[in-house]
Amino acid sequence: MARLDGVEVIFRQQPSGSGSNHFGSRLAFARDGTLFITLGDRYTMRDSAQDLSTTIGKVVRINPDGTIPEDNPFRATAGARPEIWSYGHRNVQSAAISPVDGRLWTVEHGARGGDEVNIPQAGRNYGWPVITYGRDYSGARIGEGTSKSGMEQPVFYWDPSIAPSGAAFYSGPLSRWRNDLFVGALAGMALVRLHVEDGKVTGEDRLALNKRIRDVRMGPDGALWLAVDDNEGEILRIVPGR
Repeated sequence: MARLDGVEVIFRQQPSGSGSNHFGSRLAFARDGTLFITLGDRYTMRDSAQDLSTTIGKVVRINPDGTIPEDNPFRATAGARPEIWSYGHRNVQSAAISPVDGRLWTVEHGARGGDEVNIPQAGRNYGWPVITYGRDYSGARIGEGTSKSGMEQPVFYWDPSIAPSGAAFYSGPLSRWRNDLFVGALAGMALVRLHVEDGKVTGEDRLALNKRIRDVRMGPDGALWLAVDDNEGEILRIVPGR
């Protein structure tokens, strides 16, 4: 039986939170060996997503030993957490590195509508909770609208929400899928293919599965492997039709 030995903490959210939702917590290693970690707003701490003294509602970037990369955008900013890469995130559910240019792509839950796809860039503000395409679950408006100077727009968004989850870029044998982003949908109960060209989403297809798709991974066999989120649990293997 395999054992996990020598566990070492290399990052800890600051500050700790008591909310029971919106953890984020997806990991992706960049081409340069640094590690991206996504952190949600913990549901009860949404305003902290705009506060650079916390890692709530952020994407952070660290070295594998927990140290801070020299070129992190807030490393020399007084009062800011040096591990922060980007901020203004609600609840990032997936993190994937583009096989084309090595950039990080993230997919995050909006509120009622407004699920987003972003390409987080160093030091940029992605708006939550000041701007969003979603509404509060009560139906009330959130923030100041859908755009504001100094805040980034998503490269794609869903309204109504599909509750996206894990995502992966396709690198298998089918050329027409290659480098497209495949996203699992919880509420949408589907596998979503986003057509990607030159860093833009140019189209969308959905494979209805009637199952809550929690995670998507590209397998070494050229297939897409999906994790189903339900009491029984399933692993699905998806291959292109002949």
